Amino acid sequence: MREPKDTVTDYRTRTEQAKQARRDSSPAAVARLHAQRDDQGSTPYCIGLTGNIATGKSTVGRMLASLGAELIDADKVAHVVMAPAGSAYAGVVEAFGPDIVGDAGEIDRRALGRIVFADPEALKRLESLVHPAVIAEVNQRIARSTAPAVVVEAIKLLESGMAESYDAIWVTTCSEETQLARLMETRGLSGEDALVRVRAQAPQAEKVLCADVVVDTDGTMAATRAQVDTAWADIQRRLAE
Repeated sequence: MREPKDTVTDYRTRTEQAKQARRDSSPAAVARLHAQRDDQGSTPYCIGLTGNIATGKSTVGRMLASLGAELIDADKVAHVVMAPAGSAYAGVVEAFGPDIVGDAGEIDRRALGRIVFADPEALKRLESLVHPAVIAEVNQRIARSTAPAVVVEAIKLLESGMAESYDAIWVTTCSEETQLARLMETRGLSGEDALVRVRAQAPQAEKVLCADVVVDTDGTMAATRAQVDTAWADIQRRLAE
């Protein structure tokens, strides 16, 4: 099932407002940007990187890291907060029961995934437990960063409101056929399970409408890299103004 339309509309509205503010390229707006950065010291330029499952977010994130950005993977942060000592662990286990707990006490993400990707209400419940903890940890990591730019990679970057204050939103996209092939190859999912995960999300076009930069990953790795390099160069030019 797709995400509820009101959720999609809500994040599109909020993100469009933020996007218009970021795209204000008047001299006064640029001056305000630099003044804000001066006031905040070494606050890095923040890129929110998102896209539906298996559309190449991690690949683009690694490319940006190779160009000098610090990469924060929200999914890996979610692993941390859902670990037995993490801040979201107890709430998730209480909500979804002992069947999602492995022999070593860890949350079995495949077992949990089978529940939440087949039930939109269960997915919303999980997100309400995990997203606040992830956002808090990501914000702490951004505050500690000494890199000139930080990339936050998150599949629910827009829906969670995480990126409303970021400088730019990048969205990766590819065909559904490519998504399915990648999920079956890299995660060992069956075609049926892969399709359930792909179709549990809102259409890719909804995220694209909110993007400052769209990276199409259906082509070769070199073609993807060329898009990333071009967009990165544009950022460098703007920051040098």
